[in-house]
Amino acid sequence: MLFVPYGRHGYVVHPPLLYSERVDAAQRELSDQIDDATQRLLGTARVMAETDLRAPSLLPGWTRADVLAHLARSADAMRNLLIGARSGADRPAYASAEARAAGIEQAAKQKPKDLAEDVAGAAMAFRTVARQLPDDTWGYQVEILGSARFPAGQLLTRRLVEVELHHTDLGLAYTPADWPAAFTAMDLPEPMRSQRQDRL
Repeated sequence: MLFVPYGRHGYVVHPPLLYSERVDAAQRELSDQIDDATQRLLGTARVMAETDLRAPSLLPGWTRADVLAHLARSADAMRNLLIGARSGADRPAYASAEARAAGIEQAAKQKPKDLAEDVAGAAMAFRTVARQLPDDTWGYQVEILGSARFPAGQLLTRRLVEVELHHTDLGLAYTPADWPAAFTAMDLPEPMRSQRQDRL
């Protein structure tokens, strides 16, 4: 909470200024969970050396750099969908599957500091759009590379799941045992529920 001086004898309490009053309590809670998960992820990413980045992750065929690069470009993709929802017009998450793969490959080549900042910048850009989205746009139907359409509001859950799961996929100190109880107990739709279960 933000405490602002009020007169000479007390304080008036204001909610954090970055919270949009147009976002309901459940979405706000999800957004807070994403913030916390992202900070934990960045705490890991920012201390990784070059050799750490190039080592294999727990995802077959992917290095740790690939995982972080995916998280950065995925945040961009979800931001694109939110911008489309805000305008009421479809906007692709990625230009194509090939463009998605190329974006991950290019980002993964970055130096450790640059890649960590890429992840941070993409996460902040997604956060900014999400927290400013008008309430009536969360039901707008979006899709990712030909997937079944789903409401834009589900992007918050998807982002939280991606950050938590892929943090563990780095194969470093962060494991499913470190997941917050709220995330472990969250009632996720498929395939996210199975993806979480597979990490246990």
